[in-house]
Amino acid sequence: MQSTQNQSPRRVVVAGVGAVTALGPTAADLWEGAVAGRVAITEVEHWPMDGYRTRLGGEVKDTTPPKNDYPRPSDYRDPVMDFAMRAAEEAYAASGVTPEIVAPERFGAVVGTCNAGLITAAKWFADRRAGESPDPALLALVTPQALAETLSSAFDIKGPVLSVNTACAAGANAIGYAAELVRTGQADAVLTGGSDALSDVLFAGFNSLESLSPEPAAPYSKDRQGLSLGEGSGMLVLVREDIAREAGLPILAEVMSYGLSADGYHATAPLPDGTGAARAIKAALAAAGIQAEDVRYVNSHGTGTAKNDPAETNATKVGLGDAARSVAVSSTKSMIGHLLGAAGAVENIVTVEALNHQVVPPTANFTEPDPECDLDYTPNVARPLEMDVAMSNNFAFGGANAVVIHARPGTQEAPPAPALDRIVVTGLAALTPAGAQLDDAWSAFAEGRAVVGDEGGAAIGRADFDITEFMTRKETRRMDRLGVFSVIASKLALGDAALELTDDNRARVGAIVGSGVGPMESMENFSIPVLDEGAGAANPAVFPNTVYNAAGGQVAMHVGAVGPASTVTTGHAAGASAVCYCYDLAASNQADAMLAVATDTITDTVVDAFRDLGLVAPSIPKPGSSSGFALSEAGVAIVVERLSAAQARGASIYGEILGYGITFDGRKDGRIDTDGGGLERAMQLALDRAGVKAADVAAVWASACGHSVADGAERAAISRVFGRDDLVVLTPKFLFGEPLGAGGALSVALALTGWRRGDAEHSPTGPVVVNSMSLGGTNISIVLAPVA
Repeated sequence: MQSTQNQSPRRVVVAGVGAVTALGPTAADLWEGAVAGRVAITEVEHWPMDGYRTRLGGEVKDTTPPKNDYPRPSDYRDPVMDFAMRAAEEAYAASGVTPEIVAPERFGAVVGTCNAGLITAAKWFADRRAGESPDPALLALVTPQALAETLSSAFDIKGPVLSVNTACAAGANAIGYAAELVRTGQADAVLTGGSDALSDVLFAGFNSLESLSPEPAAPYSKDRQGLSLGEGSGMLVLVREDIAREAGLPILAEVMSYGLSADGYHATAPLPDGTGAARAIKAALAAAGIQAEDVRYVNSHGTGTAKNDPAETNATKVGLGDAARSVAVSSTKSMIGHLLGAAGAVENIVTVEALNHQVVPPTANFTEPDPECDLDYTPNVARPLEMDVAMSNNFAFGGANAVVIHARPGTQEAPPAPALDRIVVTGLAALTPAGAQLDDAWSAFAEGRAVVGDEGGAAIGRADFDITEFMTRKETRRMDRLGVFSVIASKLALGDAALELTDDNRARVGAIVGSGVGPMESMENFSIPVLDEGAGAANPAVFPNTVYNAAGGQVAMHVGAVGPASTVTTGHAAGASAVCYCYDLAASNQADAMLAVATDTITDTVVDAFRDLGLVAPSIPKPGSSSGFALSEAGVAIVVERLSAAQARGASIYGEILGYGITFDGRKDGRIDTDGGGLERAMQLALDRAGVKAADVAAVWASACGHSVADGAERAAISRVFGRDDLVVLTPKFLFGEPLGAGGALSVALALTGWRRGDAEHSPTGPVVVNSMSLGGTNISIVLAPVA
């Protein structure tokens, strides 16, 4: 177990905030407009609005570029990146943090988004379909992790850099996760928040669901007509409290805790009785050591849709119990619209400011009360209120729920230390180009048999198998392959763990899905008709699958794991990131068991994109090759469990996760450090936290895949950390291809499978290090060992 987990949890404070919204280009504009009840949902100017139920949106009118530039085509700017950079610049400057106060290696970033560089991706895609040759630099702006890494490069951040994509809950999820990185000693400060932008594809999707209101959204009103979309970014700088006080930094609020849960109910609609979201509320309260009656204000999700508002009302009543009747509630979305992945970020900023100013901002546009929404929604006019504790709630597509609790500085006891435990692996599954069973993958690895082929001069590995052996056609009717792979792998891993989910235990079993490129199949199937024919061609059956966390929602619905839920999008390191997040949640007693699911599938467009980047090998690469990698797909699931829970049910244990390290190279050009310094730090951190000496490591499961720069950096880092000629370095990606975000999880599964089989020749017994690297310089190393 990581040594940092054995220390008392640190207290975490908000030192700076920044925001770009329809209310203006600063956090002050956001707060002043929100407290005044000023509605900034107006006619959209930057996109043609023909064919939609509305012409309105919470559009950012001030498009001033940020001070920090970023790698991009000289004639193009990405709005999501611009919003995030401007908000981050404000938050960083306001915080007073400097490299002298927090070293770059102790500074992290966790960024939430729903659509990331969707507008940029659509431009690249449309230009290519028109027969043009778009600048490949566009592709480096597309993914959620690119957003996190670009921001981190601008502020010389070299600690853990992560991205999460739980759709409309992403901003809140990111803030909660960032606070935990500080609380558990993995960072001393973290830049966190969310960013999203309006687009024609986005409007077409919500229009197809008939969710858009022709008038500014009126949450909780009886005559509400739907939601208003918005755009922008909110960013916060979180700092360890003792460092903030010693350095004289501003302390705006204390982040007490957060809670996550899954509904396991529907792809878009919330669980009507609110019990799913209420679990996140209760989890946050328990983690903070706060009673429900201590919460005086709730900044609600408050979208204004017919189903969401009553469900949120029920969630508040179930989560807070009798105290819900005396709490003040309001919806910031009534003024700036729904900012999707940025919603939770800007709403947490409003919550912090409400505590600071002792004022509850109103729910604007409120008319006639709805009998199903019977709480105090602070209609239309702000209200002074003495309060020490406030809560921000966000509930998303796929039933992903996130709740963050803030407190006025110095008013609350420190959150209680969690009941820590060692973390073991009890179940595995792997869908790969070798087949649908873990045994298929192991056989290919042990035999040294490459399972990728040549497709038109590109080395490609597709995981083709009979899906009907695992799921009925009815079950998969509205699922894409990303969701199908995730569900099948999860079912197989739970079966391998002999862990049956019931009404008694499923709330204590969660799932984190890691994906590098996300739901590209659904994005293409939804977007192409819209781009060709307009909004009327939008398919409402496909749109819910276009969010990255759709696969996680399907896992919750099909296997019943409704504990902590999130989707991590750490590029090619996403699977390793999912394992680390599961480790943290289980170790801190947020769950008894977690499913770490790593899934990526490829389409012809994905192949074209990696070809444009010059990364796909023309033939199957071999170790030492520098021609590029074989592009492949996979679905891997790993059951991560508290040792006490595994022993209590007599589970068979594969091995133990001893610790991990996450670092960022921090190059401003968005490329990997050729010297491997970041990966060296990640491996050393993992070893230190695991309490393992480099000399005792039996093998390194390398990230090497045929990418000359990344592979060279890794070789240099391994040489410096271990300095041994006899060290076994295993390179499974030269057999399976680069399965995008699933590679690190696949290496974990192979290492543990070899131990179970007693095959020390192919999986050396003893502590091992598993490496993963994103293409933008994020490094993750995990230490595994047999259970002592």
